[in-house]
Amino acid sequence: MQVFQHPTDRPRTNSVVAIGSFDGLHLGHQALIAALVDASHAYSVPSVVFTFDQPTRVLLEGTKYLYTLAEKLEILRESNVSEVIAVPFTKAFSERDKTAFLRDIAVLQPLQILVGDDFRFGHARGGGITDLETLCPVTALPMTALNGVPVKASAIRALLEAGDVVAARALLGRAFSANGVVVRGQQLGHTIGFPTANIAVPDGKLLPKGVYAVRLEVAGERLQGMANIGTRPTVSGMTESFEVNVFDFDGDLYGLETSVSFEAFIRSEQKFAGLPALIAQLERDRLTALELLGKD
Repeated sequence: MQVFQHPTDRPRTNSVVAIGSFDGLHLGHQALIAALVDASHAYSVPSVVFTFDQPTRVLLEGTKYLYTLAEKLEILRESNVSEVIAVPFTKAFSERDKTAFLRDIAVLQPLQILVGDDFRFGHARGGGITDLETLCPVTALPMTALNGVPVKASAIRALLEAGDVVAARALLGRAFSANGVVVRGQQLGHTIGFPTANIAVPDGKLLPKGVYAVRLEVAGERLQGMANIGTRPTVSGMTESFEVNVFDFDGDLYGLETSVSFEAFIRSEQKFAGLPALIAQLERDRLTALELLGKD
């Protein structure tokens, strides 16, 4: 899969194009990407995903994103997409009129365009499907629903903010995950028998708050653990941290990239009367996490 920042960066060939922010690459996005790949095979041309870095709502509405561009590209590589145009979505880009956007898409020489049926583009959302149809035929897919629940990024954000990672997984089609680098923390976990890997993720990444049963992939290993995302009120924490107590592992993870998948909610973060009460609760959390994760 080739990745470009602008349509003019790619070879001048015909293509089939899907356009959208694709934040989360949830079930609805997956249906659109599958239709894109099928159409590209029918035309024998590359399949191109035209997307934005950062997702449009992050800049325009101040929302947090579900996946970084790197995480999004990782998923798209598994979808057999030929190319991705990841345009930097800046204030200046958001203020361009629909004609400028149409010129960008025209550079891709599309034989067919695929979008969601509510897709709008250009300054003040001035462009729509009828404008795209001036370039080529357009396929507009209706919003996917699961058990009557519309599958959209805003719904997934709301579920994650409520700690419901199981319901979020249903809409995503996979466990919600966060990629980051293991960095040195205050080493407090070592002193109470629960050493943690402190995960640094990019600013703006949405993380569910509380304690969770998680799975990790790091240095080629698949591991289990429990994660805490919060301010650690019992030890007078002031800033939010993302810490994972990794089960049955005694190696050095510092500096390594890891992917953490949130499997199940255990409890909300709380302040305990002291370290003995915290340690007792962490023991209970560990047993709960092991039960939720099973033996796989």
